[in-house]
Amino acid sequence: MSQQKPSEAYILARTFFIGGLSGCTSTCIIQPVDMIKVQIQARSEALGKGSNVSPFTVIRGMLSNGQGIRQFYRGLDSALMRQITYTTTRMGIYKTAFNKYEKKHGSVPFSMKACFSLSAGFIGSLTGNPADLILVRLQLDPTLPEGQRRGYTGFFDAFSKIVRNEGVLQLWRGSTPTIVRAMMLNLGMLGPFDEVKERLNRYFGEKDTLRVRLMASAVSGFLCSFMSLPFDNAKTKMQRMVAGPDGKLPYRHIFHCLQKTISHEGFSRMWVGFPTFYFRIAPHAMLTLLMQDYIYQWNNKNKNK
Repeated sequence: MSQQKPSEAYILARTFFIGGLSGCTSTCIIQPVDMIKVQIQARSEALGKGSNVSPFTVIRGMLSNGQGIRQFYRGLDSALMRQITYTTTRMGIYKTAFNKYEKKHGSVPFSMKACFSLSAGFIGSLTGNPADLILVRLQLDPTLPEGQRRGYTGFFDAFSKIVRNEGVLQLWRGSTPTIVRAMMLNLGMLGPFDEVKERLNRYFGEKDTLRVRLMASAVSGFLCSFMSLPFDNAKTKMQRMVAGPDGKLPYRHIFHCLQKTISHEGFSRMWVGFPTFYFRIAPHAMLTLLMQDYIYQWNNKNKNK
């Protein structure tokens, strides 16, 4: 007796669910590194040109402040909410577009992979910006002067206070750098992973072996880290900024933020904390891509039994 073919709605829901599950699992592993990365960016902004903030200095400072290991997971609820919104959307959109194009044309050229990556990053970042903004604020709130601290207790507390005190549109403050960052990150992550995997399959005469997947994910992990860090730096600064005594915000838009970063800190400081950022982004990207691949493989095996 033949098995009933899954409906389009089921396939679509499964695609988005697998992407979100992969991102959430990766985030639980990588969250402490993200916390350190944000602290490095904030300290570099405060110290200015010539600063050299080491991740080990940040770790020692955090371990000696009496707040314990739990502070490395501050904002985890927001990070997971971000994955549920942002990663579920971007991974689902990319994989759905990729599969549909492949089914119709037989193969997907790199130009289309890049197009799907950029589109997924754009739409996903709009969906995930509120959770991303709240995550940055939760992580950096203890570093602000006492009079400027917002005192959020968690994601839902921050969400309600921002909507009540600042207006709902403030949840999308810094959305421009978030969108650009997401588009650059996904351009370096999603398309290159599939492209490199296909090329390695042909070179080794294999089909999605662990070696091929690891190498492809390593390439995409480096590319998405390098391409997105300047915009991640700008995003962090714009999302945490507080109006000065004159009521003006320090940055008007992303290009103003990048310009001030270069003039105040130096051009190379747009990549400040790259080792930490790499160990935050690359493993997360690799884990997300690998888990997505293996979940699809496991699901297809069970479906064909």
